[in-house]
Amino acid sequence: MKNLAFLLISIAILSSCTNEKKLPIYGEREAKITKDASGAEKVDTVYQTIPAWSFLNQDSVMITQDAFKNKIYIADFFFTSCSTICPVMHRNLKMIFDQFKDNPDVMFLSHTIDFKYDKPSVLKKYAQKLGVDGNKWQFVYGPKDSIYQMAEQNYLVAVGEDSTARDGYIHQGWLVLVDKEKRMRGAYDGTKTEQVEQLKKDIVILLNEYKK
Repeated sequence: MKNLAFLLISIAILSSCTNEKKLPIYGEREAKITKDASGAEKVDTVYQTIPAWSFLNQDSVMITQDAFKNKIYIADFFFTSCSTICPVMHRNLKMIFDQFKDNPDVMFLSHTIDFKYDKPSVLKKYAQKLGVDGNKWQFVYGPKDSIYQMAEQNYLVAVGEDSTARDGYIHQGWLVLVDKEKRMRGAYDGTKTEQVEQLKKDIVILLNEYKK
């Protein structure tokens, strides 16, 4: 699995060399040769994107990536019985939710990694306890293979079962910012105040990209 922290540092260094207020794009990329209307060849850069998915949400409704069409969103991986980083992550994410709750272009997506216990009814109670209602913040449940593969291969976030861990699972506390083209534009440690504050600023920067 690629190291997201390494990618963040590398691209941050490159980004510091420019004065443009535009967020970098993370993940793999490849050059693709295409032809314009006149037949002239040109090279386009194709970036890694979040693939199509289908999961049950906290209301026991099967939703797909279409629920986030033309939206930017913040994604994370958690589990409801987590007693270590998840409570801090989601308290911080709730503050961001409250700040952008009236902005129709911003959504939130939390994937549970506890495929044994975190059924939709459990996610619903968790959302209610957190003080979240409505469709703006989706909490989703899916098969282990689908969720874990998406975390590690697409969001570049490490997750897994671990019988030696305090709560039986291990995962990283990244909050991943995704743009309207389903590309990763930033990742932030949800347990660190300064990174959460940076995420708030970067959401505004990303929203402004679509106003140009």
